[in-house]
Amino acid sequence: MSYRSVFQPGLFQDRVYIVTGGGSGIGRCTAHELASLGARVALVGRNPDKVARVREEILDDGGTASAHVCDIREEAAVQATVRAILDQHGRLNGLVNNAGGQFAAPLTGISQKGWETVVRTNLTGGFLMAREAYTQALNKSGGAIVNIVADMWGGMPGMGHSGAARAGMVNFTQTAAVEWAAAGVRVNAVAPGWIASSGMDNYPDHMKSWIRGLADAVPIKRLGTEAEVSAAICFLLSPAAAFISGDCLRVDAAASQGSRIWPLPQARNNTPFNGFHRAVTPRVLSED
Repeated sequence: MSYRSVFQPGLFQDRVYIVTGGGSGIGRCTAHELASLGARVALVGRNPDKVARVREEILDDGGTASAHVCDIREEAAVQATVRAILDQHGRLNGLVNNAGGQFAAPLTGISQKGWETVVRTNLTGGFLMAREAYTQALNKSGGAIVNIVADMWGGMPGMGHSGAARAGMVNFTQTAAVEWAAAGVRVNAVAPGWIASSGMDNYPDHMKSWIRGLADAVPIKRLGTEAEVSAAICFLLSPAAAFISGDCLRVDAAASQGSRIWPLPQARNNTPFNGFHRAVTPRVLSED
């Protein structure tokens, strides 16, 4: 089997894209879709085993990928990693700033260290990756950057550190879109809602019932797929989005648009899209 993308074959032929957090979840899925469309994908992550495994998956499927171990929170490491990718692939056409992470806690339960760790991962690291992609390559050739954020409209109770960082990333997206436009660089963001992704299995046991009930708060009464997010990312990287920059595309089935006060009847006429041939249902959603 191969990835069943909605986009035309060869759309990204011989283009080079960095995907941070490419060892799992949305990053893994996006890397597979880009590779299936002809791109050479540079997988970046902190866990060497994860990025190496995804690289092997892509190679087994006939694609091209390289694996790079990097802590995106460290400036020198980011600079060296982008340089190594350019040395290996000879060019860079874009960046998918997907790496991120957080832990569940109320604001009063977050220490300064915990706050700064999440902000460095979800905001500072994304800034460093985008800045280096721009200064080392994209300012000369043009290209596209897609920053992955989250549904933090209306606040993010229980994960305030992540919500603050993601909101900052949206503002960074808007600023970079203006400052880097003259070089032919577009910068956009994608805000996934509740997506059935491997990251759900990283939360503690006491959150399992809450996670299983998330679909009830979505107007179409289901969770999204990784492939539905990847499709949005690929669109924003593609030539079809040549006049779109500084925007944030919400992939959340309208969950952020007023469902807190509007009654949600049973949904119908709703078919998920899942073109990812290697997708795996999170354990928390398959348990009884």
